[in-house]
Amino acid sequence: MDFSDKYISYIRVSTDRQGKSGLGLEAQKAVVDGFVEQSGGQLINEYVEVESGKRNSRAQLQAALEECKHKHATLIIAKLDLLARNVYFISGLIESGVPFRAVDMPEANRFVLHIMAAVAEHEGRAISERTKAALAAAKARGVKLGRSCQALADRKIADADDFSDKLGPLIKQHKIDGLSVRKIAKRLNFDKVPSYNGGKWYSSTVQRVWKRYTSRNSITIGKTPSPPCQIL
Repeated sequence: MDFSDKYISYIRVSTDRQGKSGLGLEAQKAVVDGFVEQSGGQLINEYVEVESGKRNSRAQLQAALEECKHKHATLIIAKLDLLARNVYFISGLIESGVPFRAVDMPEANRFVLHIMAAVAEHEGRAISERTKAALAAAKARGVKLGRSCQALADRKIADADDFSDKLGPLIKQHKIDGLSVRKIAKRLNFDKVPSYNGGKWYSSTVQRVWKRYTSRNSITIGKTPSPPCQIL
């Protein structure tokens, strides 16, 4: 049997209650089994990770990756979007060099994974929209922000800049390929790449990221550089 026909599954449930009750567990197993059977492969082992909160030990993930290396198997997961926002999982998968397949995104590759890692990193640090709105409202009322509040505001600006620098090249390539802003948003949603705030992409969201990226990097595609824009 070729190594590409051998699979080791990694299934994650978020809480002890889910793990004990099987909530979500059997569904993930079912889609993995169906994919392996349809592809004519063989599932040689299965690892189930039961997590709570933000713990990052992930002993089962490490064990699964090690066995994949040892047995030249492919890691298979049911839903990449369940794991894509966790930097620990993505970075571990990228660094391992282990081939992987995601049932919900069978065409996902390492390029897509890198983009997801960049998005996940910023999602972890992003300030909620409610906090941003509260800070803006306070400033509008003439309230002088304290040092900590100002630091949060400054960090949000830096995060938005960094996010646009990471996603800008991808948007640029889509523009070069002739995609409209609306189609770029549709493509990003199809690829399950979360927006800056973790939600879906819209034409306006793509445009804001693109304007910020071009204004910071003097990028042009048949146009003059875009003017500075607001925080994402």
